[in-house]
Amino acid sequence: MSAEDSTQKTPTPSATVLLAHGSTDENWLAPFRTMHQDILQQTPGQRVELAYMELAEPSLQSIIASLVAEGITRVDILPLFFAAGRHLRKDVPAMLEAIKAESEIPLTLNLHTPVGLEPEISSAISQLVIRKVQ
Repeated sequence: MSAEDSTQKTPTPSATVLLAHGSTDENWLAPFRTMHQDILQQTPGQRVELAYMELAEPSLQSIIASLVAEGITRVDILPLFFAAGRHLRKDVPAMLEAIKAESEIPLTLNLHTPVGLEPEISSAISQLVIRKVQ
């Protein structure tokens, strides 16, 4: 092994968590579960989990705990929210800070912008509305 080979870094084990608000209504939860299954089928080899902020399981905290137990130290949290309201500006960041503070190992928890702010989503909704009003 050359000196160059010995300095190459192993990629940090990572995962993506799809974060939905949560509900006690199974009808509300079903589309998220279906979407998660579709994503898993289209992303072989990638770790993608579904979690809820509140009112449903698995919780964000429990999913991250299980990932950490498997040695995953970098988690990207992708909110399945329409916009960045109070939950995404205050509640979820506070949850993530608490998770990091309680962890015995350093964690990288990246909270992304909500999917509703992505241009493709806005465009798709606009097109749907235009079609419905014409």
